Amino acid sequence: MKVLMINGSPRVNGNTDIALREMEKIFLAEDIETEIVQVGNKNVRGCVACNSCAANGKCVFNDIVNELSPKFEQSDGLVVASPVYYASANATLIAVLDRLFYSAHFDKTMKVGASVAAARRGGLSSTFDELNKYFAICGMPVASSQYWNGVHGREAGEAVKDAEGLQTMRTLARNMTFLMKSISLGKERYGLPEKESAERTNFIR
Repeated sequence: MKVLMINGSPRVNGNTDIALREMEKIFLAEDIETEIVQVGNKNVRGCVACNSCAANGKCVFNDIVNELSPKFEQSDGLVVASPVYYASANATLIAVLDRLFYSAHFDKTMKVGASVAAARRGGLSSTFDELNKYFAICGMPVASSQYWNGVHGREAGEAVKDAEGLQTMRTLARNMTFLMKSISLGKERYGLPEKESAERTNFIR
């Protein structure tokens, strides 16, 4: 099994990375393959709603988003992590996720998602909520932990002092592993849930 982990921080080896590395320890102990990709330091533009991906099968802007798409497709789970900026995720990460989830047309049903936030003090829960919406819109179960998924720290490396935050990361990784393995067994026996044709309604009459 494999988990793709996306680091939305622009800082290498910062507190967001510490959170992901704590999860990675558990995944590796559970024989889960992991890959961490840092996107927060990339030059990424937002979606322009051109809908070219409907015909091309990939985003018209050929950058890190198109590199992530096959990795996402081959993964059983996705972890998305971000530092908190104004009670929100890093704008570069949001641009990546908007385009990745919209342009990647493979079925994401029952891939397990988990979001992680890192902050000096506040804004963790709003960022956590923001990131979870990407999973919820496409049939991905959301992994939880013993608390909202976040670590605290301002200066690089301070998150190692957040004992509760690190424990939350380890618990999250264990819960995510259990979900992925359980879903894999369930798919073997029962298959994926039946899908209806999409009903698209507008609010303009």
